[in-house]
Amino acid sequence: MAAVAANAADTAATAVDDREPQREAVPGLESQRRQIENGRGRPLQVGESWFLVGQHWYKQWEVYVQGGDRDSSTFPGCINNAELFEDQVNWRLKKGLVEGEDYVLLPAAAWHYLVNWYGLEHGQPPIERKVVELASIHKVEVYSVELLLVQHSDMDTPHTAQFSQTDSVDLVLHTAREQFLVSPQEETRLWIKNAEGSFERLCNTRVTVLDAALKTGQVVVMETRNKDGTWPSAQPRDTSSTSEEEEDFQGQPGICGLTNLGNTCFMNSALQCLSNVPQLTEYFLKNRYLEELNFCNPLGMKGEIAQAYADLVKQAWSGHHRSIVPQVFKTKVGHFASQFLGYQQHDSQELLSFLLDGLHEDLNRVKKKEYVELCDAAGRPDQEVAQEAWQNHKRRNDSVIVDTFHGLFKSTLVCPDCGNVSVTFDPFCYLSVPLPVSHKRVMEVFFVSMDPRRKPEQHRLVVPKKGKISDLCVALAKHTGISPERMMVADVFSHRFYKIYQLEESLSSILDRDDIFIYEVSGRAAIGENSREDVVLPIYLRERTPARDYNSSYYGLMLFGHPLLVSVPRDRLSWDALYHILLYRLSRYVTRPSSDDEDDGDEKADLEDKDSLPKPGHVTEGSSQDPGLEQAGPSSRVVSGSRAPVDNSPGPSHWPQRARRKHLFTLHTVNSNGTSDRSTFNEDTHGVSFSSQPYIAIDWEPEMKKRYYDEVEAEGYVKHDCVGYVLKKAPVQLQECIELFTTVETLEKENPWYCPTCKQHQLATKKLDLWMLPETLIIHLKRFSYTKFSREKLDTLVEFPIRDLDFSEFVIKPQNDSARELYKYDLIAVSNHYGGLRDGHYTTFACNKDSGQWHYFDDSSVSPVTENQIESKAAYVLFYQRQDVARRLQTQASSSKPPASSACGAPPKSESMDVN
Repeated sequence: MAAVAANAADTAATAVDDREPQREAVPGLESQRRQIENGRGRPLQVGESWFLVGQHWYKQWEVYVQGGDRDSSTFPGCINNAELFEDQVNWRLKKGLVEGEDYVLLPAAAWHYLVNWYGLEHGQPPIERKVVELASIHKVEVYSVELLLVQHSDMDTPHTAQFSQTDSVDLVLHTAREQFLVSPQEETRLWIKNAEGSFERLCNTRVTVLDAALKTGQVVVMETRNKDGTWPSAQPRDTSSTSEEEEDFQGQPGICGLTNLGNTCFMNSALQCLSNVPQLTEYFLKNRYLEELNFCNPLGMKGEIAQAYADLVKQAWSGHHRSIVPQVFKTKVGHFASQFLGYQQHDSQELLSFLLDGLHEDLNRVKKKEYVELCDAAGRPDQEVAQEAWQNHKRRNDSVIVDTFHGLFKSTLVCPDCGNVSVTFDPFCYLSVPLPVSHKRVMEVFFVSMDPRRKPEQHRLVVPKKGKISDLCVALAKHTGISPERMMVADVFSHRFYKIYQLEESLSSILDRDDIFIYEVSGRAAIGENSREDVVLPIYLRERTPARDYNSSYYGLMLFGHPLLVSVPRDRLSWDALYHILLYRLSRYVTRPSSDDEDDGDEKADLEDKDSLPKPGHVTEGSSQDPGLEQAGPSSRVVSGSRAPVDNSPGPSHWPQRARRKHLFTLHTVNSNGTSDRSTFNEDTHGVSFSSQPYIAIDWEPEMKKRYYDEVEAEGYVKHDCVGYVLKKAPVQLQECIELFTTVETLEKENPWYCPTCKQHQLATKKLDLWMLPETLIIHLKRFSYTKFSREKLDTLVEFPIRDLDFSEFVIKPQNDSARELYKYDLIAVSNHYGGLRDGHYTTFACNKDSGQWHYFDDSSVSPVTENQIESKAAYVLFYQRQDVARRLQTQASSSKPPASSACGAPPKSESMDVN
């Protein structure tokens, strides 16, 4: 009992000491002064606590200790800071307090000394402040930042909270979540309200209050994500009822369409494929991306692409949407990649490449990339060089994209001159594999025989893709029996010869849409070869027609029909002979005038026989119009009856007069366009000879043409049996494409390699090999082929396995036989392209990670499919997942929730399910 009484007495004495220090326990006054003054003079250190003491009390204390008399009337009493507070309830500091006038600052040790010696006024809180570093200057932060925290759903009920300028925005978010009782599972974000009333996102919560420019009195809004993955602020006000209906809807997560915003099927297809990569989707659904957002990466997009993609994934996998509108994501993509601005059609693989790169840089864990010098193998073992290359890659690139999609190539270059071998290892994000291309090409041509009784024949010829015009003639000779030497090839466009080809020219200059005519000519004939006995004349057909907007005496000329290539004797050819040669060639569709027709003409027009054929006509200079040859290429098939305006000439009085009605047409020399006269004939009393290549125009009077020219017969043609031939394309295996990818190739002239030994650029041989494969392998089938003269899409059927795609034969890295699953992959998604080059449509096949069921995503429409529907000629980008990764994810999922249905690597138990 005595001990208890003694303890009680000691406790009471201690209480008295705290309230009012006993004189004998206090050091001497001079000692007090030295201790406090020495403490005040020490330098500030960031994070330390300093305390405010009222200037009035502190001055009183200084007078007291300097007087040296403990019993002096100047004794200051308990520390009293009442003059520093606005009120005695909230104990808020007065505004505008000045150090040295209103208060002094004491370090924690000096403050505790004074409290121990003199005590603190009852009920007053100590005014503790932290030392912060602002603009490289250490200072005590007397005034903290006072923010008004509100919820997005209740903007009228603010909660006041104080923060240091050095506190992170994340602390503000944490404080708001605690204040508004938000559960840990719910996702939140912050907005600040600016002075003009607008709102701005606080994206980077790792910056300080000072860096975020938050000021006292500013409103900070906390927004909580809806159950359907949307944000309340992103929803238009007039769709609140729609959002409620969507929240009530409960479907299979991930089975969600994407609205086509206008030619955005390419984007929808890429997004659906990426959304069905299990480990990437889990990364976003579990908010692991929030800790890795990189806002300061100069190569990134300030985290905006990653956040926009995360919002899309959360909505699609909420199970509350049948389809969603990816407008915000589309806007973000267009903002950072101008090629995707607007609503033009694009390539899903190009969008996918941009998105993977953007996500990687936005989520790169490397905040400051160091310089890494690329090193050649220089004879070192592949294992050592590959490990060094991968480590160097990871020193600059470390993200969930690298973890999931990046693998490693081995690139071998060999100089053709010195034999120097360069070996490097390079990372890749996807494989762009070529398709085995047929070396044959099917071309459609029209064969025009020298026999006027035969109609033009349409032929479908199989020729070498890199062949020459002579190969086309050889192929046609097999069908017609006509020697290739007696053939001339021309491109006909708008009733003219667009081009007459030489035998040595390449077939690649001929497009599939061109109208190609092959004419039979005399074996002795050629264009521009003086050694031949015959010359080939290009023949055009023209009709005189009254020109519009002119008086009735003014006439124009119009090209019509198919042009001809006609063999005629080079020397001493009379005009009358040329007329009858052409009349014979046109005899199938031009009727000779009967004797009655001949007598029906104007007898005054009777002339002597020597003048019976008109001389080459001429066109008055100044009235000739030569617009030049159009460069757009053939616009219609040769059987078209359309006409092309050619020339405007003076009235009939200026045209050469016909001798008798039996002459159905007149002849003129023209240029290659058929638009103006040119004198290329040398005439004498015996006939005509040629000094250069002439083009001849057969000019018809409208009445004569109507009477003797059969347009229907002239446009007629027959189809050869070969027209029904179709070049069958045998399906190829995906493994063949991969083999082709790893085949040795020679670099093109546009992309030479600089040999460090030869000290010059060389067309080296290059070989790519697979060294290390990623968890998820993207295989891009290069269906689109572009050359200087042609563009085409390869619609070859590529047969690819749904399961057990084995890469062990393609990976050259030494393998562990016990880990065969590291080289086996299962299909999880396919991006399809239907249509041609100028237009087309993208869709997606994807396997749901939770149900194991395959679905077909066609923009906003989603439907279940069976596995045998997946393989098609439209397959464009394939997504494969490594089997060990699939098992790992399945194990993780089963440990956190009840076992789900079969994964994509195994056949689903049900081939249909209730979807949209």
